[in-house]
Amino acid sequence: MDIATLLGIVIAYALVFVSLLMGPGVGVYIDIPSVLIVIGGTFGIIFMNYPMNKVFNIIAIVMKTFLFKSEDPSKLIEQLVNFAVRARRDGILALESAEGEISDEFLKKGIRLAVDGTEPEVIKSILETELSYMEERHKEGVGILESIASFAPAMGMIGTLIGLVAMLQTMSDPSSIGPAMAVALLTTFYGAIIANLFAAPLAGKLKTRSAEEILLREIMIAGIMAIQAGDNPRIVEQKLNAYLPPKMRKSQFE
Repeated sequence: MDIATLLGIVIAYALVFVSLLMGPGVGVYIDIPSVLIVIGGTFGIIFMNYPMNKVFNIIAIVMKTFLFKSEDPSKLIEQLVNFAVRARRDGILALESAEGEISDEFLKKGIRLAVDGTEPEVIKSILETELSYMEERHKEGVGILESIASFAPAMGMIGTLIGLVAMLQTMSDPSSIGPAMAVALLTTFYGAIIANLFAAPLAGKLKTRSAEEILLREIMIAGIMAIQAGDNPRIVEQKLNAYLPPKMRKSQFE
């Protein structure tokens, strides 16, 4: 579980909730018509923008920000260098028995293609195509959250305008202006909460996680191609370490 995401949500929502309690109370910030306008309107627009099955995947998309298991790229490099040592010593067919040691399906597929003697260009094309479409799927998930972050404040503003029109209809009663104005502004409040305390931060986290996963896949592709080419394990290590910042680089040959 990603503790940072959970901690961030707890801190943000807790501080907002406490500030509401310190004011007139939570009750005055609850207005069902405003909720319907903002949440219902936002998701209605999302359905207009994306196919229904994509929208229903929003729960799975959000859960990825919490349940993503971050992998250490230096450990992946160490595993690939060990495969390079084995292939250099015993031949690439020796890696056929290594499939059981690999948990990642992408890496397993690449090693299997190399062991089967597939042409390097074909291996690279297959893996890069899979990586490209994985990146597109990630962008789609981020796009849905970014759309929510964009449309929720807009629906809040529409709700506010609706409330202001209703308020102006009762200008003859000065005592009703204040409460009506407060209700009108609640839709803007709800839109800002949904955008800035939910959709936009989670979209940002998904972008970060996507970049981490893409980096791992790129290291895998480079490692597989180097192993199939029969590169010296030291060279393989140097090639793969180039993907990491200097402070994260490790060497098995020092």
